[in-house]
Amino acid sequence: MASRLSHPRRRDMLAYLGVSFAGLAYAPSLRAQTFQAVVQARMGNGQPFDPAVVVDIARQLAKKPYVAPPNDLPDVFSGLNYEQYIGIKSLQQPLWINEGRGIAVEPLHRGFVFTNTVEIFLVEDGAVRRIGYDPSRFDFGRINVPAGIGDIGFSGFRLIATSSDSPPFDFAIVQGATFFRAIAKGQNFGAIARALTLKPADPKGEEFPAFRAFWLERPAIGSNSLTAHGIIDSESASAALRMTFRPGDMTIVDVETTIFPRVNLDHVGLGGIGSTYFYGPNDRRNADDFRPAVYESTGLQMFNGKGEWLWRPLQNPETLQISAFVDESPRGFGLIQRDRAFETFQDDEARFERRPSLWIEPLADWSQGSVQLLEIPTDAEINDNILTYWRPKAPMAAGSEVPFAYRQYWCWTPPERPPLATVVTTRVGRGSSGRKRRFAVEFSGDVLGDNRPADLKSVLTVSPGSFQNLKVWSYPERKAVRVVFELDPGNENACEMRLILEAGGKQISETWLYRWTP
Repeated sequence: MASRLSHPRRRDMLAYLGVSFAGLAYAPSLRAQTFQAVVQARMGNGQPFDPAVVVDIARQLAKKPYVAPPNDLPDVFSGLNYEQYIGIKSLQQPLWINEGRGIAVEPLHRGFVFTNTVEIFLVEDGAVRRIGYDPSRFDFGRINVPAGIGDIGFSGFRLIATSSDSPPFDFAIVQGATFFRAIAKGQNFGAIARALTLKPADPKGEEFPAFRAFWLERPAIGSNSLTAHGIIDSESASAALRMTFRPGDMTIVDVETTIFPRVNLDHVGLGGIGSTYFYGPNDRRNADDFRPAVYESTGLQMFNGKGEWLWRPLQNPETLQISAFVDESPRGFGLIQRDRAFETFQDDEARFERRPSLWIEPLADWSQGSVQLLEIPTDAEINDNILTYWRPKAPMAAGSEVPFAYRQYWCWTPPERPPLATVVTTRVGRGSSGRKRRFAVEFSGDVLGDNRPADLKSVLTVSPGSFQNLKVWSYPERKAVRVVFELDPGNENACEMRLILEAGGKQISETWLYRWTP
């Protein structure tokens, strides 16, 4: 029967356009086509599975010059538009769907912007079995597919949660470059994770690594957990990847990556997250729309190595903005969707209030580095214009092996939250004159209720620039405080602001950070 499973939405697909077309510039070569042969020889069909061999394949790959995947997708699929691609339906049920294992797998067809081949192997009873492509297993709709196209492979895979206490639902998609997405039960797909980020916002252009192969371990009966071993390759590095997926009310993904640089790398991103911020209450220059707001994530949350909770609202700037939050041994960071009311967005189709928050928790000491935030101007909501990641301070030397491990929480609310008042909204509008801007920052928390401290005050710093007319309004009935002030940037084109609430000489709120630009 035809698959009931949903395809990614159009705007999610288009986020990959800059990546997928990058590979088309390379001509096919005999060496590129030998990747499958290398994999088959080391741990291919019928061979025993050994996770150490996956790592060794990536290690050996890095010792050779990079060869891009061949551009071997038949023309009938390479020229598909979005509607044609999502019209391709599987005629088979997902693998393991009726075996009581808690998770099933559906390989994804190549086409549209997903042109590269990803070899997919299953690991069952300790042995490796390659999933072969067969066109008879698909309904192509109105696409006229010629006979004899052969085994063209797949572009990635989808994971379906099949626990006995709820209907099956798609909870993860691994497809495109090194992108993957997941959701908790009841959510819609939103933020996109990156297994490896190389040189983002580099003047010479970002480098996009790509998944080349995966070995998927068949889950034990009732385990509700799946482990995927993968290989990543790119011009500057290869990498071995191990991801363990656990779906549920909070979907958890453990990610272990070993990077093998081909060249000296000084700009690597770990735990990368992409998202969309088009407009909202703090940034409405693109707001000729019936919807009050359009964004998948409200802000960047950070829990730094000093134990300070930081909150940075997102925005859609006029020019590219790059922020670096220097830290040592971070405890966590992520793009968080704090707005869970339909009224915030009024979008019956996109339902941004159902998009996941994605929280990253290091599983080892990450030492020195910084959380980087890129905010990219966009005039369309289909673009993922937000990117955040951890950038290690120490460069990665060619020929080295660099391991990193972290845990992802795809959730409604992160498992670790500030024991303080948190920012509910940030509103920005026209000031009293000239370039002045008026801000209203609202905090909420139990400490701001009927028993709020009598000596509560706000502490605001602006550099460069200045502020005036600061007022603090308390609303104990809803356990909230609003801090209203006017920013005077003078002749400056960027002002950094920091705001906290204090009582009794102690901080009682998370730290609000904001960069104003014209």
